[in-house]
Amino acid sequence: MSSPAFLSEPRVSVVGSFAELIATPFSDGVNALCWPRTLVGDFAEVVARLGLGQGITTLDAGMLRALPLSAAGKAAVEAMLADHHLLTEQGLEPVLNGINGYVQPEETGPVRTDVCSFHVDSATAEVDTWLCTYHGASSEGLPNEQAIRRVDVPGTRALLLKVYGGADDEGFHEWMNDHYYDLHYAPLPDAKPYSFGIGCLWRVATLHDGCPVPPCIHRAPDPVRGQQRLLLIS
Repeated sequence: MSSPAFLSEPRVSVVGSFAELIATPFSDGVNALCWPRTLVGDFAEVVARLGLGQGITTLDAGMLRALPLSAAGKAAVEAMLADHHLLTEQGLEPVLNGINGYVQPEETGPVRTDVCSFHVDSATAEVDTWLCTYHGASSEGLPNEQAIRRVDVPGTRALLLKVYGGADDEGFHEWMNDHYYDLHYAPLPDAKPYSFGIGCLWRVATLHDGCPVPPCIHRAPDPVRGQQRLLLIS
């Protein structure tokens, strides 16, 4: 089996434990930390028993433990709940989601702004994004050097200015920020996105004042027919 592509990414650093994942600072351009794991359990059985409706379903311990599961299915549930507990103990607010497609906005304007578009997360305080895909198509990362902000593409910026109806000034920049347009990125022609993998727990840098590295560009997978997901996010 080939090694995961992220192992060779200079902006990704691999750690060997949850304690190391928490304690390792972002530095020297590294904006994504990964704890690779092979989790025990039948996560496909959990998805099958959930019978997910369209969109995103928030999962809790009561719902998951009430499912009629085999021993392997129960092991998968406990693995997810163990991660949820680890993050909660750190003062975070993790959420377990069952995802059966994403409801796309009817009107996105000149720039796509849904979670399936490459984007960075932003915050008003020092905080990171945590992610783990347990089943289904995995989240993806994109090296910063292989991307351009969509608002910096001349044609797209011209369309945005037309919608805005004003000059390319501070007001325009604030308007783009208010609509999250400036957080989304387009891959460059030779870009090579990398998969976050299954079972790996990630901590990625967000855009906030004082962040020592560029924020991590990532996305949810574009909807894949028939691939329902189990995801932890905080």
